[in-house]
Amino acid sequence: MSPNALRRRIGQLLIVGFNGHQVPPELRSLVRQFSLGGVILFARNVADPDQVAELSYEASRLAADLPLWVSIDQEGGRVARLKAPFTEWPPMITLGRSGDQRLAERFARALASELKAVGVTLDYAPVLDVHTNPKNPVIGDRALAEQAADVARLGGAIVRTLQAEGIAACGKHFPGHGDTSTDSHHELPLVEHPPERLRETEFVPFKAAIEAGVATIMTAHVFVPSLDDTRPATLSRRIVGDILRGELGFDGVILSDDLEMKAVANEYPVPRAAVMAIEAGCDGVLVCSGDHDTQAAALEEIVHAVEDERLRLSRVEDALKRQQRAKERFLAAPVGPRPLGGRQLRAAIGRDEHQAIAREMARYL
Repeated sequence: MSPNALRRRIGQLLIVGFNGHQVPPELRSLVRQFSLGGVILFARNVADPDQVAELSYEASRLAADLPLWVSIDQEGGRVARLKAPFTEWPPMITLGRSGDQRLAERFARALASELKAVGVTLDYAPVLDVHTNPKNPVIGDRALAEQAADVARLGGAIVRTLQAEGIAACGKHFPGHGDTSTDSHHELPLVEHPPERLRETEFVPFKAAIEAGVATIMTAHVFVPSLDDTRPATLSRRIVGDILRGELGFDGVILSDDLEMKAVANEYPVPRAAVMAIEAGCDGVLVCSGDHDTQAAALEEIVHAVEDERLRLSRVEDALKRQQRAKERFLAAPVGPRPLGGRQLRAAIGRDEHQAIAREMARYL
C-alpha cells in the first residue's frame, strides 16, 4: 500500500464523536484527509427523531468509498441516547430476571426497528459482562444477569435478533467488566481473577456471542494481571490478539472502548493509545469527544507508526479488511433514499407494541 493510499484509508480505523445536531465542518475536513470508519451519536447530537434521521443519512455518506458506521450506545436503562418519543427501555437486568429468551428477542427486534428508522447501523449492545459484583459502579443493572450461562443465552439471542434485523451488534466489554469496583471512565479497574475463573465465567457470554455471529466486540479498559501484568486489556496483544482472536476464535471486528476514558488516557496519550490498540489487535478505535484535533492526531500517529515500522502494515491491512467485510455484510446496499420523516417516522418509533414490550420488561425491575 502506497503512503498516499494508506493515508486515504487509515481513517477507517477510527470512529469519532462530535458536537452538535449537524455534521460539523471539522469532521468533513477529517474525512477528506483520511476517510473515516464511522461516527458515534450521543445525547448531545439528538434533538428529535427527524433531526437524528437526517444526521445519520448525512454522516453515513461522508466518505465516497465505504459508508460510515452510524453507531450509538442504545442499551436500555441508564445507557440510552435516544429518549422519548423513542421507546424508553428498562435496564437489561430485567431480561435476566424474567429468564424469558423470547422477551429478549422481542425487545431486540423492536429496538432494531427504531434504530433502523433513524439510520443507525451499529449498536454497542448487548453488554455481556456478568453481574457478579453488586458494588460495581459502572455495569450493575446494565448486565443481563448474575450467571454466565444466563448472560450467554440472552446475549446470544439479542445478537442474533438485532443482526437478523440489519443492525450490527457489539458485545462488550471483553475480557469482562462485571466484577470491578471502580469506573473505567475515571480510573483503571482491576480484575484479580485467575485465567481459569475468567474462562469459566467472564468469557462464556462472549463465546456465545461469537457463535451467534456477532459483528463486533468491544474491549474493556481493565487491568487483568493474570493475563497481562503490564498493559490494560484494550492495549494488550495477549488479551486482544492471543485470547479473543486466537483462543476464542473471534473473526469479526474488535473495537476499543473510548480511548479518552481516564482508565487509559491517564497513562497513555490518545495518539499513542490508538497505535497500541491497533498493534494489540483492535480493528478500530473510538475517540468520542468532539475534539477533532485529537482525532486527527491519532490518525497521524498511526500513519507515522506504519512509516517508522513501529506498527506492521500487515496488521493495519488486516484491520481494514475486517472493517470492510463487516460493512459489506451490514451496509452492502447503497445508501438509499432519504430517511423517513414526519408522520411516517413518528409511526415507526415508540409504537404501542414496543411500549407494551417495555412495560412487560419493567415488571421485573
